[in-house]
Amino acid sequence: MSDYLIVGGGVMGLLTAYELAKTDASVTLVEMRASGRESSWAGGGILSPLYPWRYARSVTQLALWSQARYPELARELLDLTGTDPEYRESGLMILDAEERDLALAWGERYQVPVELLDRTRLAAAEPNLALRLDNAIWLPGVAQIRNPRLTSALRAAIDHKVTLRENEEVLDILAEDGRVRGVRTTKGELAAKQVVVCAGAWTAQLLERIGVAPRIRPVRGQMMLFHTKPEQIAHVMLYRDRYIIPRQDGRVLIGGTLEEAGFSKGTTSTAKDVLYRFAVELYPELQRASVEDHWAGLRPGSPDGIPYIGPYPGIDGLFVNAGHFRNGLVTGPASARLISDLMLQREPIVPPEPYALDAERGS
Repeated sequence: MSDYLIVGGGVMGLLTAYELAKTDASVTLVEMRASGRESSWAGGGILSPLYPWRYARSVTQLALWSQARYPELARELLDLTGTDPEYRESGLMILDAEERDLALAWGERYQVPVELLDRTRLAAAEPNLALRLDNAIWLPGVAQIRNPRLTSALRAAIDHKVTLRENEEVLDILAEDGRVRGVRTTKGELAAKQVVVCAGAWTAQLLERIGVAPRIRPVRGQMMLFHTKPEQIAHVMLYRDRYIIPRQDGRVLIGGTLEEAGFSKGTTSTAKDVLYRFAVELYPELQRASVEDHWAGLRPGSPDGIPYIGPYPGIDGLFVNAGHFRNGLVTGPASARLISDLMLQREPIVPPEPYALDAERGS
């Protein structure tokens, strides 16, 4: 019997395993496919909510804690595994300048550096940008991470501390007399003293079999990858809800769409055309670059984008850490620490009430 069993091997499950493995307890992680290959792999790796002033304070608290933790976490993982997650403070430039008053007020409230760039400074910062705007919003402290490298490093870091069971789907949560006793998988039953569900978009589908499920639904996002010369684009760019992320090896990631398509992860030619036009509108030089890849992932959508982090009502020992929507990477370290605090009965890093399964959320 495991002390802790984690359902789901995405970034949320891996980070939770990484936290729980710091104790002397036994930890098992069960993933229906290969770890880190769903939403965690498909996302962009911007370590900030897009337009952060649009989110509730509860999301901001998780993001700020995680942003402070990431530099140390990236160094830890590199030292432990030899895999570099490529944490890089490239800054976030937001071209939707009509939101400048909201941005400045948010920065002042949370003591986050937010600047306005005029036309001259914008052109100097991004000389290849085709749009000539009067203003842009600049968040210099925002970083990015190479999410496939992050999940690979996390998997390697827990390799000798956590029992990892991949390609094994959890079919049911097992409970008796109001207490969790483990899970039933495609390979049999696994006993555990505590279970935490970190199954992303699949969380509600699993929990509805035992009672009330959190309002988590799959939201498809499609992405595109160009392969070009390094340093043609200097900063992470955000405009009209889409983004451009330059990697240090010259690859440029374009995202992302928001589509209600159920659990379909298929790509579409329409989305590919939309992303391509967006990219070359901002950077015409990308017309000379090759399109290396086009893919889709399923984000775990939730009301107001506020995740569910806490105990499952009515079943002792059962917990949930899911529903982070577009902010799984940026809120991941804090979410994993918070759920671990609750499971280990430690003082939580932030007040847990806003993330409770029965907390009031928007529609």
